Amino acid sequence: MLNLDSLLDVMGELFADEISIVVSNTKEYVYYRPSKRIDLKIRPGDPVREGTLAYKALTEGQKTSEFINRDVFGVPYHGMAVPFHNDGVIDGCVIAIYPAYTEGKSVVTLKTSDGWVPVPFSEVNYIEVKNRKTVVVADHITGTHKNSLQNFEYVLPHDLFVRCHRSFIVNVTHIRAIYPDTHSTFLLSMSDGAQIPVSQSYSSYFRKLLGF
Repeated sequence: MLNLDSLLDVMGELFADEISIVVSNTKEYVYYRPSKRIDLKIRPGDPVREGTLAYKALTEGQKTSEFINRDVFGVPYHGMAVPFHNDGVIDGCVIAIYPAYTEGKSVVTLKTSDGWVPVPFSEVNYIEVKNRKTVVVADHITGTHKNSLQNFEYVLPHDLFVRCHRSFIVNVTHIRAIYPDTHSTFLLSMSDGAQIPVSQSYSSYFRKLLGF
């Protein structure tokens, strides 16, 4: 039977090229495996500092996903932190660290029947997983992209794009209205007339980000 460190090493090997894996308790980091693309120079025993993803996940008690600038660890990065519990009490968190792909990028390049079309972030209305393909809907064009929604969560600017459903990421500047739906969920009326659901698992996160 694998012990925890061995299991984490195996997980780290699976994502070694791109993703660094970090584990903390409520006070300090207890495990760190850097990837080939990004190394935050964390050492087991280092304290969990304010402003880090681990600190936010532990204090807010929920999954946290966002861009962190270079002021914290000296390099900018994207990450996701998920707290874990022991007997109902938060006992620490697991963090996945991605390199900051967004630096220097301001477009999403769509694949169409004729070729590829770069579309500025501001013109992208929403991104949807449909029939196992990632579909990007923009102001005057729709195309596909090789990225998964999870990858898009890290490469798109977080002041514009929000994950609202397992199948959707929306550009908040293209939301025309938000309507309540059943069981604490919402429907988004988009600028192109589309109706996009906010699922229950994302509703509190969505409300917090948009401030309502």
